[in-house]
Amino acid sequence: MRITDDDGVLRLTFDRPDALNALTGETAAELADEIEAATPEEYDAIVLTGAGEAFSAGGDLEMLAETPDTSQDAYENVTETFGRAVEAMLECRVPIVAKVNGDAIGAGLSLVAVSDIAYAADDATFSCAFVRVGLVPDTGGTVMLPHVVGLRAAKELAFTGEFFDAERAADLELVNEAVPADELDDRVAETVDSLAAGPTETIGLMKQAMHENLGRSWDDALDYENLLQSQARTSEAHEEGVAALLEEREPEF
Repeated sequence: MRITDDDGVLRLTFDRPDALNALTGETAAELADEIEAATPEEYDAIVLTGAGEAFSAGGDLEMLAETPDTSQDAYENVTETFGRAVEAMLECRVPIVAKVNGDAIGAGLSLVAVSDIAYAADDATFSCAFVRVGLVPDTGGTVMLPHVVGLRAAKELAFTGEFFDAERAADLELVNEAVPADELDDRVAETVDSLAAGPTETIGLMKQAMHENLGRSWDDALDYENLLQSQARTSEAHEEGVAALLEEREPEF
């Protein structure tokens, strides 16, 4: 994985272009390490992308061909690698933008679903391909995909492993937008600039509330929302936002 830090933006690039950025357990653990360490005090955004022509073709075939000795071994392995990476992404208080520069297959598709915002090149191809190798969608595939695209669509994608284009990915809301490949960098940069201009800690509270409330009852969800709002109401970001509005100027978060 190639890691760069530029003006408050952490850029994480899957860097195995010859293997279409297939993901190994080591790559997933490294992704988890980087995201777990990222804080709103240090970063305004995280950009996740791939080198070369693919975002990620999913799990590395050599890794998939290695059968664990027991189901417990398999459980521990996936939990400590891909599962840990997804947990880090869901809990990270810094917004994560997926720049889907090319094909997103299997775990690659799951990572797009788990990201907070996603833009895809219009020539990218997608597939929830786990069924093709006799596996259940992991890397958050059964957790976030149904929330992002809806239960029926998620079942169709998972059960069939069909391949589909970026336009359909946008229609399903798997990505926010499909854009011409040569405009992808600019579209992502536009959103990153918008995030950088905003109150990152407050955005982190928004993300925390939305994720934590996915499985809660209405009463519990509203109570948790109120709890986080009370934190926001006493923050410097809120104070600055109100002051800027009253003074008719742009806020300086």
